Amino acid sequence: MEKLKRKQYEALLEPMRCELVDMARWIQETRQRVVVLFEGRDAAGKGGAIKAISERLNPRHCRTVALGTPSEREAGQWYFQRYVEHLPTAGEIVLFDRSWYNRAGVERVMGFCTEREAKDFLAAVPGFERQLVRDGIFLLKYWLTCDQAVQEERLRERLHDPLKRWKLSPIDLEARRKYDEYTKARDAMFRATHTKFAPWILVDFDDQRRGRLTLVRNFLDRLPDTKLPEKHVDFPPLPGKPKKERFAVLKPIPPFDP
Repeated sequence: MEKLKRKQYEALLEPMRCELVDMARWIQETRQRVVVLFEGRDAAGKGGAIKAISERLNPRHCRTVALGTPSEREAGQWYFQRYVEHLPTAGEIVLFDRSWYNRAGVERVMGFCTEREAKDFLAAVPGFERQLVRDGIFLLKYWLTCDQAVQEERLRERLHDPLKRWKLSPIDLEARRKYDEYTKARDAMFRATHTKFAPWILVDFDDQRRGRLTLVRNFLDRLPDTKLPEKHVDFPPLPGKPKKERFAVLKPIPPFDP
């Protein structure tokens, strides 16, 4: 299938952006709490998917959480503790750019946790997520897929683009050789944590624009009807003529001379 062009993508996304704004207003006014997890292959497109949801929303009510390497203190905590700290309060959406599932993927494959720790994590996750859902949180878990050839092309693009090179970490480079190990770890994770109350949703991101559209549509469809009656806002004309801005500078700003 031919990849979607930018103009086509923008035209298809625009009406969903309006729905996302309506959804955010519904979440705020009805005091809902929404958590969305974005997991997947390195370079699958998690950042772009998060941006497609969040870029037109109020950042006070829609937060992105992307945690780095745990500190020594965090490493000594209950594993879920530093993630719980970032869960939403009433009226908020939180988008996790990678989440507690790091332990089942990166940490397990790269040897940053023991095999016992990984298995204990997989045994604990369903209970942890059941508590979130029972408490009224809408929890959605997305896994972004991409073929190894596509992943390799995107990693190479990052290597040669100075504006994207910061995305390429030593872990990403090492992960290139471990595609099969990541597949094995992912499948074990799905078997242990794909539940009726918190199912995994797989989205094909070989074409990132199609993937974003699919994910945003699915996200909107999995929430209840979020359309609220439009608020009437009075906007009477200003009395008199509009005022001009007045200001003074102590020293004139010199013109730009390239």
